[in-house]
Amino acid sequence: MEEEEAPLVAENSETQTLTKKNHTRDVHILSSAFLLIFLAYGAVQNLESTINTEEDLGTISLGILYSSFMVFSFFASLVVRFLGTKNALVLGTTGYWLFIAANLKPTWYTMVPASLYMGFSASIIWVAEGTYLTSTARSHAHDLNLEEGNVIGNFNGEFWGMFAGHQFVGNLMSLVLLKDGTCSLAMGRLTSGLKSITLIVCAGAFIQLIVLLWLLLKYSVTSGVLGILYPLLMAAALGIGDGIFNTQLNALLGMLFKHDMEGAFAQLKVWQCVSIAVVFFVSPYISLHAVLVVMLVAVCISVVGFLFLTLMVEKAFSFVD
Repeated sequence: MEEEEAPLVAENSETQTLTKKNHTRDVHILSSAFLLIFLAYGAVQNLESTINTEEDLGTISLGILYSSFMVFSFFASLVVRFLGTKNALVLGTTGYWLFIAANLKPTWYTMVPASLYMGFSASIIWVAEGTYLTSTARSHAHDLNLEEGNVIGNFNGEFWGMFAGHQFVGNLMSLVLLKDGTCSLAMGRLTSGLKSITLIVCAGAFIQLIVLLWLLLKYSVTSGVLGILYPLLMAAALGIGDGIFNTQLNALLGMLFKHDMEGAFAQLKVWQCVSIAVVFFVSPYISLHAVLVVMLVAVCISVVGFLFLTLMVEKAFSFVD
């Protein structure tokens, strides 16, 4: 735990006494590093299915990547504990530059191994990120006598707010992504505990349900200004929901699993990767209407499950009190 809470950049003895500066600066460094990494990787992933179209190499590579991500996430917590969070963060970056390099000469012999290793690296870096960020937030709250849940929410808000900007540069949907990032920052500030997380997550789910129902029942392609405005509004709403989920779910895991953060964040990535891998593998074979129905059902099931979880946790906390 001491290694997890240590600053990412070493300081001299005088500046080490400025605990508040140490912790907040580490959040800035971590957030900036992920932003830069995903500025490069995000551009490659977005174009993968467009450029590498021969025999669906791009789409299949992404499916392999997220399948590998899912499998290695089962073991990622063990690797992070063995290496330590800072070493795991460094190791995790290697898969991203290898995957980018493989796209310079995209063949089955370069993309498949790179995708497999990328899945391993991604599982390591994301578990390490969640563990380090939560440990740093908890240490910051303890040292300054602040509310732990609020600090965890703030730190996650800053991280996911900056992370949402990784597609901002050169993207026509920059307004949407800006709203995603702004939402993450704002929702992080509003996080204080289980009740606030529950309300915010339900609001995010409601926003996404409205958009999905709009697409499923009412939306039709139009021309002119509305043809541009409607997709932007829907994408912005989905981005807001995404910002809410990223910030709040990571904050909740940090609060509930203090003694097994690596395992908790690894499980989160397992289920995320399962859904993403399924999307990449089946997207060429199903219609948009079918995708919307599946997403609508999935959101409803997720909200019901989340509410059930919060009720059980609330009862457990009440019993302890």
